[in-house]
Amino acid sequence: MLTTRFVTGAPNWVDLGMRDVDRATAFYRGLFGWDLESAGPDSGGYGFFRLAGKTTAGGMRTTPEQGPPSWTVYFQSSDADATAQAAERAGGKVLMPPDDVMDKGRMAVLADRAGVTFGIWQPAALRGLDLAGDPGSLCWVELHTPDIAAAAAFYHSVLGLETSAMPFPGGTYTCLNPSEGGEDAMFGGAVPLADDPTEPEAYWLPYFAVTDADAVVTRAGELGGTVRMPATSVEGVGRLAKLSDPDGAHFAVLSNTPPQP
Repeated sequence: MLTTRFVTGAPNWVDLGMRDVDRATAFYRGLFGWDLESAGPDSGGYGFFRLAGKTTAGGMRTTPEQGPPSWTVYFQSSDADATAQAAERAGGKVLMPPDDVMDKGRMAVLADRAGVTFGIWQPAALRGLDLAGDPGSLCWVELHTPDIAAAAAFYHSVLGLETSAMPFPGGTYTCLNPSEGGEDAMFGGAVPLADDPTEPEAYWLPYFAVTDADAVVTRAGELGGTVRMPATSVEGVGRLAKLSDPDGAHFAVLSNTPPQP
């Protein structure tokens, strides 16, 4: 699972594009206990979601011209410019060229060969999330893609990611880890679109850790969210569910422990 021992190629940030900031903030406060705090007067409206004073995600209002509300996963890079160039060489696109974010770091927004959006964060004053793997924080990311082999080749050349096969009920799951840290630094997986009818489009899906997936699913519905896949037990993994917030941004939750009888 993901931790804050960030290494090159691993996710180190996640942020939310919101249509209605107040509605989204109320939803995630009710679901995870997050509060949204401004990143400062020079941040362009960007804010930090915090849990007990620790940053769990970022977020800001986005316009229809910027696309639908969604979560974006960022991966650590030691050189954002070089990573953007590598993405273009590998058949991807640079959607937002590398740029400095005050003294915090350098970022870029890219797309892979299948058009999946992802971000790059080159840390400076801001290393990354304060929490990862704990309840209420990012714990796993999953790439839904039409071509696993093509995606694996792309992310290996751009981020140095490695893949491994894990036996899974009904088949095999493709796990992802950065070359630095090996399989002990595993942070996510990749799933063919054809194998998952709940995911009609290619994208990176963030998972947030929770203590009780069933209770979170119930609460999400009460708060105006949508249950895209009800809480389901997966042997050797835990209990997971796929949700969307009131603006339609997709995410998932994962509990490592089964529900109490």
